[in-house]
Amino acid sequence: MEAYLNYKYIVSSVVYSFIGILILALSFWILEKITPENLWKEILERQNLALAVILSAFILAIAIIIASAVHG
Repeated sequence: MEAYLNYKYIVSSVVYSFIGILILALSFWILEKITPENLWKEILERQNLALAVILSAFILAIAIIIASAVHG
């Protein structure tokens, strides 16, 4: 029973989750800065579906990289 409630694993999972979310947000911010247009404005106001698909693929790719790095 004690193996299921090992707080070390719970704390490390939460810390890695926050680090992964921070890295994902930072990579989106960097992508936003290096592109000539405002991505969020382009997707929401101009309804640019192609840009939305590319941005979602980017976010999924970064999330997969972060998940594999956390999983080991």
